[in-house]
Amino acid sequence: MITVRDSVKKWSILAPTALLPRPWRVALRERLLSRLELAIANRAGLIIIGHPKSGNTWLKVMIARLYQVRYDLKPSELIGSDELALRNPAIPRLAATNGYYSYEGSVGRVLAAGAPDAPLRHKPVMFLARNPIDIAVSWFFQFTRRQSAHKQELINHFIEHPIDRHTIAMWDFVRHSDIGLPFLIDYLNTWEFNLKELEHPLLVRYEDLRAAPAATLKMITGLMGESFSDAEIGEAVSFGAFDNLRKLEGSGFFRRGGMTLRNASDPDSFKVRRGKVGGYAEYFPPEQVAELEELMMSRLSPTFGYQPTDRSMAKSSASA
Repeated sequence: MITVRDSVKKWSILAPTALLPRPWRVALRERLLSRLELAIANRAGLIIIGHPKSGNTWLKVMIARLYQVRYDLKPSELIGSDELALRNPAIPRLAATNGYYSYEGSVGRVLAAGAPDAPLRHKPVMFLARNPIDIAVSWFFQFTRRQSAHKQELINHFIEHPIDRHTIAMWDFVRHSDIGLPFLIDYLNTWEFNLKELEHPLLVRYEDLRAAPAATLKMITGLMGESFSDAEIGEAVSFGAFDNLRKLEGSGFFRRGGMTLRNASDPDSFKVRRGKVGGYAEYFPPEQVAELEELMMSRLSPTFGYQPTDRSMAKSSASA
């Protein structure tokens, strides 16, 4: 029996629809990709929910490294939905999704508070949060310099006011766009609420994963029902260190997935870009920083514990 990888299934949807008129292309892709997204989630041993630029890819690099070392697999492959599981059935499948935009909303609707009971709601679900202002700045660079054309088209079709990646300024994107800071705050608040009704939820902050990567990674793998030694965890954390990932991405080490090199001459197009927690304060004048922080403090749930940044205390971290 021939097994078709989920990535091949995805491209078998994208490629044949590429030449269709835009309305037909978008509608067909949304419908078919939604089915695939749900199928991936239903087969997964862990569902990771996180907005782009919250550290999802960095986390997957470390999880992949644990299994690469344990089962002697190539270090250049990330752990996607089924890539490593097809090489060794002892490796669990993962589902990583933002749970909101376009076809990825199919998983979010099943996991939403008040949704009907479904097997998906009884799986381990981890939500990866990050300071929404840091997300907004990194999301600007992702959307304007790295986002694939098909993903950007689907997002622009999904939102009320489509974004021209070539002309939008950072402040307009972060403060006023449909996918900027006000939306990101609502997104975090919604998922905090959603988690409360799930059977096996875990809320992890990107900042805590940076501050205590070994302990946090061990907690996440525990949610998966896995057990790794301190030495295995330590090696995965070392492999996922900012400087190492930056070097590997710049050399084109990763051939597929979220760490694939896009433009070697543009550092802001890198997945591992600058490496700052609270780095948003470097992009705006003080009055705009204050406006963004006031918006966050007035609307974001205190559960997340985010406070205005101290520029003198900004510390290095991976932004993969």
